[in-house]
Amino acid sequence: MIEAVLFDMDGLLVDSEPIWQQVALDVFATVNVPLTVEICQEATGLGTSQFVQYIYDRMPWTGKTQLQIGEEILALAHVRIAHDAQEMPGAPETVRFFADQNIPLAIASASPMNIIESVLDRLELKPYFKLWHSALLEARNKPYPDVYLGAARRLGANPARCLAFEDSGNGLKSAVAAGMLTVAVPAAYELSDPKFDVATIKIPSLRYFDQNIFNTLLQKFR
Repeated sequence: MIEAVLFDMDGLLVDSEPIWQQVALDVFATVNVPLTVEICQEATGLGTSQFVQYIYDRMPWTGKTQLQIGEEILALAHVRIAHDAQEMPGAPETVRFFADQNIPLAIASASPMNIIESVLDRLELKPYFKLWHSALLEARNKPYPDVYLGAARRLGANPARCLAFEDSGNGLKSAVAAGMLTVAVPAAYELSDPKFDVATIKIPSLRYFDQNIFNTLLQKFR
């Protein structure tokens, strides 16, 4: 049986990746870093501090510290996501599907808790989740397994009996390293990327998740 289902959030449940990318472009422009969407996409799934370090290693800047840049990104992203973010296709239906099975649900996200809560409120999904957990509360962010292991521990669930949904390569590494079965839901631009081959199942959108896929996953837990 499945003891718990854990969902990433950005890019999986909520269409926030374009917002994060534009926020990053706007904030890095203040220190004259010529950031591009393509560079942002390369780092999808990293926490903010790791993302800022990733950019600094490629294009070091002066005038603001990495901490200042990270704080500006988080503050601006919180405002824009809370007001503008929309659900990903199939996200509410997939969440409700598992809730109808009486399986405990959790969020395991690289975003801070205030952004997680703002998204769940905006999408009206908070009542379906038993808990939401941020990797910022753990020693290490994705791609390390800490956030998934921490969420499973808080749920009282065996990680090996958990199912995780992820849209990014770094997030998928995190869930696989935690020993969970995984459903990868990559963005269209990287759907064929072999980094998603480690997933138990790969689908192009949560709209494709159905009873047949659920039955296939159940077989793997026996």
